Amino acid sequence: MAVRVQSEPFDLGAEANAFAAAQGGGMGAIVTFTGVVRDVAGGLDAMEIEHYPGMTERALEQIEAQARDRWGLGDVLILHRYGRMRADEMIMMVATSSRHRKDAFEAAEFLMDYLKSRAPFWKKEYTAEGAGWVAARDEDEDALNRW
Repeated sequence: MAVRVQSEPFDLGAEANAFAAAQGGGMGAIVTFTGVVRDVAGGLDAMEIEHYPGMTERALEQIEAQARDRWGLGDVLILHRYGRMRADEMIMMVATSSRHRKDAFEAAEFLMDYLKSRAPFWKKEYTAEGAGWVAARDEDEDALNRW
């Protein structure tokens, strides 16, 4: 079980391979999800993600523990970046393992819904028109409420 909040880019292949290698022989499923900075309107110069060190890690550790309690997981990785990023850069990664795929998929989706709507990160987008904070979206909250 690992929670990492970092400013540095990460190597998706290396992270996924290391996670898989650490599972041993008892896990039948490994699910990974990677979030990427998107340029929806075609004018994004950068996105900046802020957080409070210490508080953020504790919040992610608590949601990771909820996922372990709810699903039969072997392992969990939550990796989230902060700082300034450009379009197409990886923001975050979630990996889950379990004996059966349903638990691994559901736990990963649960963690993603939490990260998208409740994790203590604040996002600011920079465009040619200026900078602005990204507002919460109702559909992200709705996704979390189903759990």
